[in-house]
Amino acid sequence: MKLQVRYFASLREALGPGETVELGAGATVGALRDALIARGGSHAEALGRGRTLRAALNQVMADEAATVSEGAEVAFFPPVTGG
Repeated sequence: MKLQVRYFASLREALGPGETVELGAGATVGALRDALIARGGSHAEALGRGRTLRAALNQVMADEAATVSEGAEVAFFPPVTGG
């Protein structure tokens, strides 16, 4: 299934505004993060497990156990974003 991933604040600076990602059915927000980390390079550095990040699934705050579906939008951002 295809998902739209969006990045905000420092993640946007490191990875750009977003991308489309393909994952298997029944994937979770955590599985998406792990798949992005597995790409290595800037993805591994920006999204690594040592970093505290927040996620939103279809513009609603979500934890890593949330299941994503075809066409979903997942956003990742640091816990505090400036305004």
